[in-house]
Amino acid sequence: MQVLILQGRFAGAFLCMFLFVLSACSVQNPDSRFGASKSSEKKQPENGLVQRQPAGDKEPVRVNYLTALADIVNPEIYIYKEKRRLYLIQSNVMVRDYPIGLGSHPVGDKERERDGRTPEGDFVVRRKDPVSRFNKALLLNYPDKKHAELALFAGIISPPEFKEILTAAEHNAMPPLYTKLGRQLYIHAGGAHKDWTDGAIALYDSDMEELFTVASTETPVHIRP
Repeated sequence: MQVLILQGRFAGAFLCMFLFVLSACSVQNPDSRFGASKSSEKKQPENGLVQRQPAGDKEPVRVNYLTALADIVNPEIYIYKEKRRLYLIQSNVMVRDYPIGLGSHPVGDKERERDGRTPEGDFVVRRKDPVSRFNKALLLNYPDKKHAELALFAGIISPPEFKEILTAAEHNAMPPLYTKLGRQLYIHAGGAHKDWTDGAIALYDSDMEELFTVASTETPVHIRP
């Protein structure tokens, strides 16, 4: 009887240990869509493609930096402020990855002019400026409806200014650029060596040359914390 009891105890302990190991192996750390660690990447094949697993239910994002510039059409721009990176995505393939510089106080969403913050949200390119203060530049549709609503309730902008911003959004036009929400939101050249802008996104000149070539008006721009 004692032998049987001991055997039962050993079997129970072994079963608990097995279930613990099994559950531990099934846990996966969350991962950002474009920030997978090197350990989670597959070995890079000769064609330059790398598979990265997103956090949510979206398809994995592949990486192919060998894509010719002429083959990049209708891309989307993803900017991750904390990473200081701009990702150019086409058909779920990351075709370019650029370092960026931000505003002098980059943490947090922009609230008003001269706060040194880079706005967060979903924007589009409204205008391409081939000769700007910092060489080539892309002008985005900031301030948008989200920022205008917050500013109105905070008393930063007036009801007429709020209405003007909403009207511009409804007609896919440029919003007023000189309210207390801040001036134009640009992606421009000038250098990504540090956070030095008034809130814009800055690239190295050669990277901006590429981005300016493939971007167009209405190119989506997603700016994340």
